[in-house]
Amino acid sequence: MNRREPRKRISERALTVWKLYGWINAAILSVIAIALIVLSIVFDWPVWVIIASVIVPIVDVILFVYVFPTLKWKKWRYEVRDEEIELQHGIFIVKRTLVPMVRVQHVDTEQGPILRKHRLATISISTAATIHQIPALDVDEADDLRDSISALARVAEDDV
Repeated sequence: MNRREPRKRISERALTVWKLYGWINAAILSVIAIALIVLSIVFDWPVWVIIASVIVPIVDVILFVYVFPTLKWKKWRYEVRDEEIELQHGIFIVKRTLVPMVRVQHVDTEQGPILRKHRLATISISTAATIHQIPALDVDEADDLRDSISALARVAEDDV
């Protein structure tokens, strides 16, 4: 049986958050690159160290600010059904996961300072073996989904 991919998407504001994470990563990498350039000049290291120290941060910005967030957002999908939760994510390798409701032990919402500023939250779905996450949902949607999954998990547990 060929199952269709999940229909629900995460918030488009996830792009802004992931791009911000990319800029933070690029800033840290740039500081390291500047330190390497200074050390290369002081200690007369090979020229390739300076060239790499310039190229690596540029490539990092291109990939982690412009390319990967968009690809990641386009692939991230989820769907909550009465008996299961289906997750799909990945850039190069797309992973699809089915979490049976009877396995759900508890559901949390998480929100760091950057997600809070953009009115987003991540849902964590805990089973006995793993924790599955649905990132960057609108806060209201995350709260509703958390409550819905919790109720469906209780019903599924009662049926067993």
